[in-house]
Amino acid sequence: MLTVGDKFPSFDLTAVPGGPEGLKGEFVQISDKSDAGKWKIVFFWPKDFTFVCPTEIVAFGKMAKDFADRDAVVYGVSIDSEFVHLNWRLHHADLKDLPIPMLADIKRELTEGTGVMAKDAGVALRATFVIDPHGVIRHVSVNDLSVGRNPQEILRILDGLQSDELCPCNWKKGEDFIKV
Repeated sequence: MLTVGDKFPSFDLTAVPGGPEGLKGEFVQISDKSDAGKWKIVFFWPKDFTFVCPTEIVAFGKMAKDFADRDAVVYGVSIDSEFVHLNWRLHHADLKDLPIPMLADIKRELTEGTGVMAKDAGVALRATFVIDPHGVIRHVSVNDLSVGRNPQEILRILDGLQSDELCPCNWKKGEDFIKV
């Protein structure tokens, strides 16, 4: 599995765009070169039409503006196709207003390239990568398939990384840094 300091792999995936555009059935291509110069939050979920996944996807979506305020974009990825993503958005009330894109990794290239494939299940683990504007992984976390993650913690970590300071445990933006 890729870790902090590694370069995030190149990718070029078809996606259901976020927002109202995502409900029209018109797909877009998103690559590692999209949103150049921005921080990227790339999170993987196992597969669509499951139970824990929409809770996380919706939570990341609700925080999309918070990430954007920090010059970061959020990309959600699973092994499902863009057609499955679209169908899920159209038929799941909580996903209809999703402001972030859903990337289709049907060939599993990005899932395998990052090393987050759950070997026995054949799907992605609940992995989250924070990538700096130079394409370098600055944070990675991985949860078991049964446990959802907390996007607020990812935002807190992004704030700490962007501060370029020493941040104590449970530090939040606006609080004091550690002075040496």
